[in-house]
Amino acid sequence: MSESWFHWALFSAVFAALTAIFAKLGLDGVDSDYATLIRTGVIFVVLAAIVLALGKWRNPLALPSRSIVFLVLSGLATGASWLCYFRALKLGEASKVAPVDKLSLVLVAIFAVLFLGERPDARSWLGIALVAAGVLILGFRR
Repeated sequence: MSESWFHWALFSAVFAALTAIFAKLGLDGVDSDYATLIRTGVIFVVLAAIVLALGKWRNPLALPSRSIVFLVLSGLATGASWLCYFRALKLGEASKVAPVDKLSLVLVAIFAVLFLGERPDARSWLGIALVAAGVLILGFRR
């Protein structure tokens, strides 16, 4: 398989979908915050093993300070996202929670324009608008 962002993004979507299903099944009788801690521990162990096995470990304090700041902020945002996501899964149906969570796609596009100077084309904006519309439809109560 060629080294393509699209292939990796598709794999990400598949694993994210499995995350929702496995999490919903695993949350039965378990506090959502505690479940997030367990999940995070598993991720830490697996990623540490991969980084060490591939010889990619380096002193994090040797990284540029700007990178450290933004990686820490990213980690904090990820943790907050996971806590909210698991709480939503505990309270709601995975088939509704996961699509609403994907409102992040719309927000990433907006933030990328505002903070990264990216300029999605009209076709991209159409897709983003359709995702936003889908989230709004899911959000309306019957």
